[in-house]
Amino acid sequence: MNPFFKILATGICVLAAFFVVSAAYTVSETEQIIITQFGKPIGDPVTEAGLHFKTPFIQEVTGIEKRILEWDGRPNEMPTKDKTYIVVDTFGRWRIKDAKQYFLRLRDERSAQSRLDDILGSETRNAIAKHELIEVIRTTKDRQPNRDAALVESPGNIGILYPIVMGRAKIEQEIFEKASTKLADFGIELLDIRFKRINYNESVRKRIYERMISERQQIAERFRSEGAGEAAKILGKKERDLMKIESEAYRRVQEVRGAADAKATQIYAEAYNQNAQSVAFYEFIKTMETYQEMLDRETMLILTTGSDIFKFLKRIEQASP
Repeated sequence: MNPFFKILATGICVLAAFFVVSAAYTVSETEQIIITQFGKPIGDPVTEAGLHFKTPFIQEVTGIEKRILEWDGRPNEMPTKDKTYIVVDTFGRWRIKDAKQYFLRLRDERSAQSRLDDILGSETRNAIAKHELIEVIRTTKDRQPNRDAALVESPGNIGILYPIVMGRAKIEQEIFEKASTKLADFGIELLDIRFKRINYNESVRKRIYERMISERQQIAERFRSEGAGEAAKILGKKERDLMKIESEAYRRVQEVRGAADAKATQIYAEAYNQNAQSVAFYEFIKTMETYQEMLDRETMLILTTGSDIFKFLKRIEQASP
């Protein structure tokens, strides 16, 4: 074969191969393709996986993600309806539903994340501002507080939960519905949005702690008051019982002492009342005992000569040897 024709054939083959390579492209299971010509999309997005062809050199291939994507919002501080500042951290899931509209409005995922930040952040702020704090942090409407039976009749709002009209889940649904409509204009389908974390602002957290401490102090003061009342009742009962016991003991002592004195008097009477000499001896003995109790070294006793107690001192006869 003529070398010229050989070179020409080789060149044609190489050129044909180059054209085929430039015209062919593959679509994976996880993406969809936008064909652009001079920077403008043409035709519908290619969503079927496999080998496809385009016009070489003129048309370009742009891959668009087909899988579910995540959006993780930045924690933002925002006020509730009752002017309580909280820090809300949200996350969401989305996917590209209309690849052509998405490409025309946003071009790439970075722009889409920025638009999601704007729309979802704005709707979250609006929803939080329209509801009370209790609505944002509580989900169950019929939740009953676990309240101590001792505090049922206590004054104030200890253990009382305010009624919930919507709850966190419905607020999330409200954000989802409003944001979905806006994101649809960008070819984005919002699948879900949730509150990941809700924290109090530092100043609000301090007030919450102070309120919790105040409530616990009220509970403690109630218990102290009830304890002091019970202690007073116990002490009063103890004093009454002690006085009753002492009174009964004193009465019993007096009864025993009176019975003993009566018995002793009876014994003395029986012993010394037998004749005149024994009576005189008894009188003498008792008088001597009286002297012993009345007189000591520092006592001066002045008696008349007619006193009964002095009669034994008038004359002391000396006993005969």
